[in-house]
Amino acid sequence: MKTKNFELQFTQIAWVVKDIKVTEKVLRETMGIANFSSPEIIRLRDFGGTHYGEPSDAESLVSIAYTGETFIELIQPISGRSIFQDYLDKNPAGGVHHIAYSLPVANLDQVISEMAAKGFHVVTSVNHPIAKIVFFDTSKDTGVFTEIMGITEEGEKAVQKMKR
Repeated sequence: MKTKNFELQFTQIAWVVKDIKVTEKVLRETMGIANFSSPEIIRLRDFGGTHYGEPSDAESLVSIAYTGETFIELIQPISGRSIFQDYLDKNPAGGVHHIAYSLPVANLDQVISEMAAKGFHVVTSVNHPIAKIVFFDTSKDTGVFTEIMGITEEGEKAVQKMKR
């Protein structure tokens, strides 16, 4: 994806699922993706997370695998309002929820401005130590949400570690 000033790197494809363990098993047995991280509970409030501009107390179970040059992310909503629970409410079987692009965190605000100028506004944000993350509802045009990750220095180190 190219913005006016930055080349964004395709980084991730993410599924919202009903049962993270079942999905991991299917991907392991059918696609050979065997290196999922231990599922971890992510609490949006711990990272200043928002849902349509309001603080969010949503919790999700998340696991990640690295395959080729792409992260596979599985998200199982647990509680609270989130774009992930909204998706599962509309799609009870789950499915591909978003694709993600990354760039250095210093350039994130410019990309947010460019997306807003195109009519896409932030619907969820997360301020994690490894990345400042924003989601845009691009689903009417692309079928999925778009996540942009502004990777911090700490995040670059974490990515390199996961690639090993």
